[in-house]
Amino acid sequence: MTEFKDGLPMPRRLWAMAVLMAGLALVSWDMAAANVALPDIATDLNVSPGLVVWVMIAYTVTVLVGILPSSAVAERIGFRQMYGLGSTIFMMGALACAFSTSFSMLLIARVVQGIGSAMLMSLFGGLVRNIYPMRQLGLGVSLSSLVVGVLAVLGPAIGAFIIELSSWRWTFVVYTPVCVALLFGLRALPDVPRTSKRFDWLSCGLSMITFGLFVVGLDMLVSNLVWALGFLGVSCVAGWWLFRRAGRQEAPLVPLDLLRIRPIAFAVSASLASFASQMSAMVALPFYLIHMLDYSYGQVGVLLAAWSVGVASMAPIAGWMSDRYRVAILCIIGAGLTGAGLIWTVLMPLDSPHYAMLAPMVLSGIGVGFFQTPNNRAMLAGAPRRRSGAAGGLQATTRVLGQSVGTALAAIAFQLGGDNGPVVSISVSIVCALLAVIINVVRHFNPTPDLQL
Repeated sequence: MTEFKDGLPMPRRLWAMAVLMAGLALVSWDMAAANVALPDIATDLNVSPGLVVWVMIAYTVTVLVGILPSSAVAERIGFRQMYGLGSTIFMMGALACAFSTSFSMLLIARVVQGIGSAMLMSLFGGLVRNIYPMRQLGLGVSLSSLVVGVLAVLGPAIGAFIIELSSWRWTFVVYTPVCVALLFGLRALPDVPRTSKRFDWLSCGLSMITFGLFVVGLDMLVSNLVWALGFLGVSCVAGWWLFRRAGRQEAPLVPLDLLRIRPIAFAVSASLASFASQMSAMVALPFYLIHMLDYSYGQVGVLLAAWSVGVASMAPIAGWMSDRYRVAILCIIGAGLTGAGLIWTVLMPLDSPHYAMLAPMVLSGIGVGFFQTPNNRAMLAGAPRRRSGAAGGLQATTRVLGQSVGTALAAIAFQLGGDNGPVVSISVSIVCALLAVIINVVRHFNPTPDLQL
């Protein structure tokens, strides 16, 4: 099938985007809904709450260490083939989760599911880059952000509804028809040209050690400082070796060649700060709203949904604007609104009714939506088309890494802050949002133009 130099023609573009958005919805739904199932999993498999969180940790670590190797493999075997393989492995892992009879079996199944998820996540950015023409790339990125925003709201609600009607196992079974539909839709995806370069197995192993031990070390900083420092030390050594090796390669597994492109380097730095800000806030807000403001769980659910509604509603507008205006200005506004919403939140009187918190929550969400689409567009548009797979993998890795850093910062804030831990964690989130603003101010005044404009 003939491919096109600047995006797919209509109506094939619509079919390709439908397949991509279904896969994105699948992964986003799983990450949002699995958290809801943790209490039932702990009861059914007779494990402690402290142990059951490894259902999420095992999945997150697997996704993080798998994204960059998956994007490198995809550039060699083809995006379509990787999308089909990822969908199949994700489905097998989900079914294994559903039929797990022990906690250890469930953890192994979640690792398998995480491998499939990493394969899919490594492709989303690169596929958008090849589905849409450059002049409409912001639209494609905004639709992806819209799906993530909507599923962030609906995922936990759908998961809770399924558990209410049956059991936690069905939250994994329901992925099967979506995965089957993805397999039938593969032909709609663009068949991106492949590279003939050999796969770098040593860099793959170093990448897994670097990112895997980094996340585990961050998670253990509060609970076991000695082991945490050991893991972080090994991660730093492996990372030093990995980056030295990548610096001598033309198209390395860790895309240092892309990070040398200044607009992409700015986008990655700002994205790390932004996702760290979001995750630190998401960890802290339930504790702040429940324990310090005495809101009910239902009221907190409404407020967090308001944040996600702000993200989803702003994504299409930001997509339209990102095709017309400079990235730095839009990102300064977005990160600034996020920080302003969080400052507004902590300055509200402790006896404020829950509906008074809707405005700062929506404002923060609008800021996130206004930031993500232009910044992600810059990351994808700044890369050569032949490296679109690596750019997509870099985008996904940056997101997961930023979220992991944000979670660790929140844990440290809770440990150091005592009873005021939630406020300290939200303050950390504000600082990260401010850092994203500063990075984009530097980007705006840098003489190198944004490559996508």
